[in-house]
Amino acid sequence: MSNGNGKKRNSGEYFTISELAEQLDISTRTIRYYEEIGLLNPQRTPGNHRIFTKKDRARLKIILRGKRLGFTLDEIRQILEMYDVKGEPEQIKLTLKLAHEKLNEVNEKLEDLKILRAELENLIRKLNRRLSEIEAEMEAQVQ
Repeated sequence: MSNGNGKKRNSGEYFTISELAEQLDISTRTIRYYEEIGLLNPQRTPGNHRIFTKKDRARLKIILRGKRLGFTLDEIRQILEMYDVKGEPEQIKLTLKLAHEKLNEVNEKLEDLKILRAELENLIRKLNRRLSEIEAEMEAQVQ
């Protein structure tokens, strides 16, 4: 099927790197990088162009979701490899384990941020108080 300018329309079975990049709002360089480090393994045409399957697209979506959730690429690789080797239940167990670890990290960071916020608020109060004292002293000297 043609789109009017001689190019075949995507049947939804296969995607070019440009189509995936546009659909998922990422750069083609990002997709190439994930291929380079072995997270994606697209097929190649006789002209050596990358052709991605629906499975590749799903893997890429998992990679992007993992990155958004703060997982490292190595953790994402473990999740993907677990699915490839042992199937969904094992992947779910590993993902749960990693998600709990990530949640603990986030909670620790939140506690650190709460402490930092309290320290900054305290510093601001002290500096405002000191500034008021200095301004009062300067005003008293003028009178």
